[in-house]
Amino acid sequence: MPGTPSEREVSLDVIQRELTAFARRARAAAARLHPELPLVSYTLLAHIDDRHGCRATDLAAHYMLDKSTVSRQVGTLEKLGLVERHPDPDDHRIQVLHPTEAGTRALASTQASRRAAYQERLADWTANDLARFAEYLLRYNSASDGSTDTAIDPR
Repeated sequence: MPGTPSEREVSLDVIQRELTAFARRARAAAARLHPELPLVSYTLLAHIDDRHGCRATDLAAHYMLDKSTVSRQVGTLEKLGLVERHPDPDDHRIQVLHPTEAGTRALASTQASRRAAYQERLADWTANDLARFAEYLLRYNSASDGSTDTAIDPR
């Protein structure tokens, strides 16, 4: 691999620090949606909205979360009126989570402000820079080995 071990260590330290800052901004976006809404709940709500509904077990599998964690987060979303359950049309024993109108509106508002923030932060980047950055993020996120990612400090 290119670079000396010392150069790689410096780069890895910078990456860890900057990903932590990125995670803090993501948590702040969730808090802007609702002050009681943790980042995990916000992420689950966005996934449910993106999929136009899904089962809680699908969320747990997709995000590699314990079912009890998903259950608590979904409970919070329901309590806040952002998610509701509907019976699966094919199997009424299965409950499918759907965003409520309030949940969809809240996400749309937050996502619009996040997109504007990204556009502002990246305004002076070339199209090539953006494409390369997007490619690197895809590559990084697809390299998951299924273990908990400790690269981002949750503080």
